Amino acid sequence: MNKVIFNQHYSRLLFLAIATAFAWMQSACKKEVTEGAPVITSVRNYAASPADTLVSDITTGQWVVLIGHNLRNAVQVSFNGIPATINSTMFSDTSATVLVPAVIPFPSVSAEDLNTIRYVTRQGATTFTFDIVAPPPTITSISNENANEGDSVYIYGLNLFFISELTFSGTQITHYTTASDGTSIGFVLPALTQSGPVVVTTKSGKASTPFNVNDATTGVLCDFDKTNTFSWGTGIDNSSANFPGNRGNYAVLSNGILPAGDGTWWGWQRSINTNDVQWVPADSLGLSLDEYALKFEISVPLAWSGTSIYVIKGYSFDYMARYEPWQGTNGVVSPFTTKGWRTVTIPLSLFRTNDGKGSAAASLSTLLGTNGNGAVNIQTKNFSALPSASGLQAAIDNIRVVKIK
Repeated sequence: MNKVIFNQHYSRLLFLAIATAFAWMQSACKKEVTEGAPVITSVRNYAASPADTLVSDITTGQWVVLIGHNLRNAVQVSFNGIPATINSTMFSDTSATVLVPAVIPFPSVSAEDLNTIRYVTRQGATTFTFDIVAPPPTITSISNENANEGDSVYIYGLNLFFISELTFSGTQITHYTTASDGTSIGFVLPALTQSGPVVVTTKSGKASTPFNVNDATTGVLCDFDKTNTFSWGTGIDNSSANFPGNRGNYAVLSNGILPAGDGTWWGWQRSINTNDVQWVPADSLGLSLDEYALKFEISVPLAWSGTSIYVIKGYSFDYMARYEPWQGTNGVVSPFTTKGWRTVTIPLSLFRTNDGKGSAAASLSTLLGTNGNGAVNIQTKNFSALPSASGLQAAIDNIRVVKIK
C-alpha cells in the first residue's frame, strides 16, 4: 500500500515538474518573440473600414498603420530619414499608428534614406523599403500680396520644390530661391501688368491661390485713396520716409507703453473706424464662415510687443479677432517687426467670443448680420495684467474681405 502511495506522489511531482518546465519554455519563447528586433511587413491606410486598406505608397502628412511584429517599444520611427512624432499609446506588438512628417526635404534626401521607413526599438531596428512620394504643392500665405516692383516677395507653403513654373499675377517668375525643406519660395518682384492668382507648378502637381494678388479692387472696404470709407480714430499719411514701400495713403496706429488692461481705443491714433461697408455680398451669407478672410497690409518698422491689435464689426464686441504676431507658442513673446509691408490674413472663423479667445460664430450671418453690412473697427488694447513691453507704430492699408476657398 505504501508503494502505491509513493508512486502516486512521485507521479504528481513529475507531472508538476514537466508542467512547470513547459510553462517556462512557453514564457521564454513568448519573451523572445516580443522582445526581438522589430519587423515591418506591410502598411495600411489609417481610416475606418473599409478604407483601411493596404497601400502601395504614402505621402507627407498622412496617417498610416505599420503592420509587423515587435513594434511596441519604439523609440524612433523615421520616413526618408525624417523622424516622426510617436505616441506609444497607439502602438502594439503587431501594429503602430504613425503620422508621416508633413515636411520632408525630398531634394536633399540621401539615396540610402530615400523610400525607407526606419523603425527603432529598445531591442533592435529595421529598415523597410516603401515608396514615399512628394505630394502636390500647397500655398498657405504670401508675404505681400500688393508688393511693388523690386520688392522681395515670399510664397509660403509645403512641397514647394521640383518647380517647373512659377507665375505671380500672370507674370512668369524665372529667378527665385527655394527653401531646402520646400516651405518657401523667394524672389524679387518684376513689373506687373495685371492682377491674377499665384500659381506654382511642380513635378508633383499644381497649386493656385483662389484669390488674386496685385488686386486693388476685389473686396476692398477701405484703401484710404480711391475707396476711402475712413471715418475717424487716427491720422492718415502718405510719407514714404516713415513707411517705405507704401501705395498712396495709409492709416497709422500709434501708442506708447500702455498700462495694464488699457483699452482706451477711442484715444487719438488708437483705432481705425470706417463708415458702414459691405463685408460679404448678401447672397453669399449662406457660405461657410472659413471661406472668407479679412486682409490688410501692415508695416511695423520698430520692435512691437504687448499691445494687441483687434478687429470687430460695427462697434460690437460680441466677436473679436486679435492680431498679436509677437505672441509665440507657450506664451513666449518675441518683439515683432516687418521689413516693409506684409499681408495679414484673418479668416472670419477666427472672430471669436470672449475677447477673441472663445467660440467662433455659427455662421456668416451670425457674425456679420443678415445684410453683411457694417463698420470695420481696427482698435488697440493691452489685454495683459502688466504694462505693455513696448509701444506700437504701425501703418495699415488696403482693408478688404476676400474669398479664400
